[in-house]
Amino acid sequence: MPRFSCIAVLALAGLIRCGSADAPPARLPGEQTPPAEAPDGSIVPNDPAGADAGPGPAPAAGWVVAFREDFESLSVPSATWSPDPLPDDGPYSDDGLYFRRQGIVPPAAFRASVPFGESAWLTAESYTRSAGAPFADRFSVVRDPADSSNHALRIASPAHTDATVIRPSQPLPPRYRVSLRVGFADFGDGKPEGRNGYRGGERAGPWLDLDATQQNGFYWLAILDSQPRPHNSVWIHHHRKVVLDSDNNVPPWMEMFDGSAFHLDGQHPLMMIALDGSKDADDRIGPPFLSYSAGAWQPSGAIRAVDAYLPGEWYRASIERDGTRYTMEVSGRFRYGGLTTHRATIDARASCVWHYNRTPEEASSRCANPRYPASLGGDHPYWPSEGNWPDWFMFGDPHENFYMGSVLYDDIQLEVWHD
Repeated sequence: MPRFSCIAVLALAGLIRCGSADAPPARLPGEQTPPAEAPDGSIVPNDPAGADAGPGPAPAAGWVVAFREDFESLSVPSATWSPDPLPDDGPYSDDGLYFRRQGIVPPAAFRASVPFGESAWLTAESYTRSAGAPFADRFSVVRDPADSSNHALRIASPAHTDATVIRPSQPLPPRYRVSLRVGFADFGDGKPEGRNGYRGGERAGPWLDLDATQQNGFYWLAILDSQPRPHNSVWIHHHRKVVLDSDNNVPPWMEMFDGSAFHLDGQHPLMMIALDGSKDADDRIGPPFLSYSAGAWQPSGAIRAVDAYLPGEWYRASIERDGTRYTMEVSGRFRYGGLTTHRATIDARASCVWHYNRTPEEASSRCANPRYPASLGGDHPYWPSEGNWPDWFMFGDPHENFYMGSVLYDDIQLEVWHD
């Protein structure tokens, strides 16, 4: 895997920025220069006993806030659309091998990539097929509908062929907790009557010949194995590790837990899932789901929502990684659970969560899978034994061929562990 630069290091007295530069990650045309680099390639806590720590006793071990963005002083960054360079992010990318073999040609489109926040620790990347589209219609700072004195980030997709995601500007450190508030979602409703948030007639082409209006949603927070950016829906299905997301689906194809039983329901579902790397991935939908619902991890392949979100509410969502264990948590007021917290922990190594291993030391030979999809051939095994994948968080709407609407985010926070 390539080396990546760090965003910052933490010292006892405050944030100390990295100084020297190494080889930077790939950037789009017009993208601003990211923060300086460090040898270890991620955000790490500095040694409190070092020279930068200053006098005084060492702090107790625990979580330390590395970065936070509350949108109170952030102005919408300027963005320049560039013709889509068709990033080569693997065989399922927009012009990847999987689609080229089918004769599928990606449409003319445009991208903008904009670092923002303290030390540019975050990056917004947006995709559109509309020349001259206002970036502010996709990324804007607005007043909180629940508190007019507060501001929040609004991510919107005016058309289902628009997509905007927020990611860290560099991969995540070995031990982290990322959290945010998310709410006031307006990405469809999953009701059998109506248009599910669309104008009507939208298709998921050119990558999939499907009715796009049957699915509409957004990502609360997810961990990916590659640098997140807008792509066709197939790409992201092959790059998720653990996910908090919603997909309003008509007719319903997922089960909802109503507090006592499961029933088919695609209205405002909250999914808490890990991706099962112990089985071969499907070309279109990726690895099978490991869904958390009814207080337990469900059988592999069962698509089950933990609860239903309410459109006019704020929620606090977080994903934490400690060694090979992921913990996902969402707190707020839900349709079935009322005011509650849904929390799930999974040992990624024991369960072979898709591409969980970031280092050779974390790898398990039991999880490696030398088989490969017939559509790609032997050069593209599902899980090569020598493979290692960094963690990246992502939220927003990553699909260039699905999803239309808007959602608010606030108080994005990255914590690292201090020994």
